[in-house]
Amino acid sequence: MESKEFSQIRHYLGKSQSQLALFLCISHKTVQSFEQGLRKIPTYIERQMLLFLALKIMSSDAVIMPCWEKNNCPNEWRENCIVWELKARHFCWFINGTYCQGQFHESWQKKHELCLECEVYQSMIPQPALLKPVQL
Repeated sequence: MESKEFSQIRHYLGKSQSQLALFLCISHKTVQSFEQGLRKIPTYIERQMLLFLALKIMSSDAVIMPCWEKNNCPNEWRENCIVWELKARHFCWFINGTYCQGQFHESWQKKHELCLECEVYQSMIPQPALLKPVQL
């Protein structure tokens, strides 16, 4: 995640740097340094920001199909996938170790590259350009 996207998500959520820092259990100076591009945004922060964004969007009565239905996963794939086992439905993009497209995806970076092209992810996470900030 780049600093601009991080900042866009914060603004979309309508949170100050201090408020977001509280939610992420980090200092507001760390949030500031992420937004200024002075620090690389760690994977766990990126995932948390995307989860906050998805939950904000979900509050708008969106009906999203489970990933295994949307992607027509065969039973053998479903039985190997933690998302299907937990019935995590459309939060497949958030969970590591999924069995997507017939193979396990163990790292967040590799999995996220695949998710960026997935309709389930795209229905949950809008492109940064589509994010309209909430007035602080």
